[in-house]
Amino acid sequence: MAKKMDSVLKSVDERSNLVGSNRLEVLLFSLGRDKITGRSDVFGINVFKVREVIKMPIITKAPNLPPSVEGMVSLRNTTIPVINLPKFCNIETDDEPGILIVTEYNNHVQGFMVNNVENIERLSWEDLKTPPDMISNRDSGLVTAVADLPKQGIIMIMDVEKVLSEVDGIYQNDAVYRDLNERNWGPKDMLILYADDSSVARNQIETALSKLKIKTICCQNGQEAWKKLNEMAEAADMDGIRLHQRIHIILTDVEMPEMDGYVLTQKIKSDPRMRDIPVVMHSSLSAEANQSLAKKVNVDAYVPKFEPKALSDTLQSIMEKDAQASA
Repeated sequence: MAKKMDSVLKSVDERSNLVGSNRLEVLLFSLGRDKITGRSDVFGINVFKVREVIKMPIITKAPNLPPSVEGMVSLRNTTIPVINLPKFCNIETDDEPGILIVTEYNNHVQGFMVNNVENIERLSWEDLKTPPDMISNRDSGLVTAVADLPKQGIIMIMDVEKVLSEVDGIYQNDAVYRDLNERNWGPKDMLILYADDSSVARNQIETALSKLKIKTICCQNGQEAWKKLNEMAEAADMDGIRLHQRIHIILTDVEMPEMDGYVLTQKIKSDPRMRDIPVVMHSSLSAEANQSLAKKVNVDAYVPKFEPKALSDTLQSIMEKDAQASA
């Protein structure tokens, strides 16, 4: 397992070639055999978000922790929280989690306890489908996508942002919205179309843009956004106007089932009806390497998720440049 992870995690150049191909690499893991269902379901996480995978180290307990947080560990002179994923997912199992997946989301580093790491699969985002409503409603959005693989059967892509949000409210602090000043830039009827498969991210975007009095069109993945953009482009053509007169900015996540943000951006920038609309990539993949990948598909700006003030400042900057270019 260590050799496999090392070879993948250091292969940034190889993964860079996936940009624009609508493909990703997923680390598959299990949370143990559920005593109630008798199944050992397989989950997945984007390798881009994984720092390392190690055998379970000694965990230091601390008082007054959330129920699913086992404690903390010290890795490379950094202390990180450790979240027990089977416990969080209410999986009753006799299997002891023996593996720690260390991840980084939006400059937050944490470890996730899992029972076993299966392998790493290279998939197409087209293979990943939005989960049925019955699954989404049952797990409150914890599973953002599902895929049916030949060997593993159905795998579920877990929304780790949702886990972090529910464990300690990391993305639910209303104080982060207090710095959003009353908007005095852009048109009064400003409209943003955004695409994101995470319910946590969608709520954050809606809250921030609502405070800025910006109207929104919400899409849950790139494919849905592309379909909506084409419908609106056709309507704009019939009315004899540019689509940019109706949609002022497109905001897109990177990781989405059916069509990712890279491919969506490529399609937008290749379409003469909409290529003049600024595209902002909004992602929890905040490392410099990921921002460099975004430049390959000509995004107009890159902003980390869950930083409303940074999002507001980025939108203002774009609208001011747009106004200068139109003058």
